[in-house]
Amino acid sequence: MRYFLELAYHGKEYAGFQVQLNALTVQEEVEKALTIFCKIPIPLTGSSRTDAGVHARQNFFHFDTDLELGPKQLYNLNAILPKSIAALSLRKMPDDAHSRFDASGRLYKYYLYTSKNPFYNDRAWFYPFPLQINRLNEVASVLLGKHDFTSFSKRNTQVRTMDCTLSESSWAYEGNLLVYTVLGNRFLRGMVRGLVATMLQAGRGKLTSDAFSRIIAAKDCSKADFSAPAHGLFLEQVIFPEGYFGV
Repeated sequence: MRYFLELAYHGKEYAGFQVQLNALTVQEEVEKALTIFCKIPIPLTGSSRTDAGVHARQNFFHFDTDLELGPKQLYNLNAILPKSIAALSLRKMPDDAHSRFDASGRLYKYYLYTSKNPFYNDRAWFYPFPLQINRLNEVASVLLGKHDFTSFSKRNTQVRTMDCTLSESSWAYEGNLLVYTVLGNRFLRGMVRGLVATMLQAGRGKLTSDAFSRIIAAKDCSKADFSAPAHGLFLEQVIFPEGYFGV
């Protein structure tokens, strides 16, 4: 039987989502907890990879087992998982359901704050500079549609194409936080952080929209700014087709 496990996690102590040699990851901790709970090894397939230090309000794994599992097992699983990871739901799915390939989009948000606040330390980027939100949204709108995002991907990214399609890209205030929201069909390694840090140069009046467009066209990651720290970035939602979970 195939199951989807929905998770949220604080990424500070993890080297990323997917299992890596000699590094602590979200997948490693979840596989360890499931092995203890199910008493057999449970290999996982992840929906959306997140980089080291990035948080998620929603992400998914899928796995197969002969065991009959249901929502009642969530309490026991959460008792085994570390405090930084929460299991949100457990659903039995059709045998051919795939948490990665069936997802139609991923929604990310990047959070900044401009006045010192100890409660945002590891969940937003302290950025104490004047910003023009109209300029931020001007360059953000340039990203809508399909583009080659080579300039905003870290080097040595092993993917077949650098093309991504963004259907939402905007800046807005949410309370005391300035938030960049971006929705796309897929994202490259380090892409959102590269976009954020580069757009902030425009928000400070140091980069024009034309210059930003030239950075995209250059397909050269040395032209972009990747200084935005991981702890400001959240995977907010993994989007599946309407009715996918039968609701």
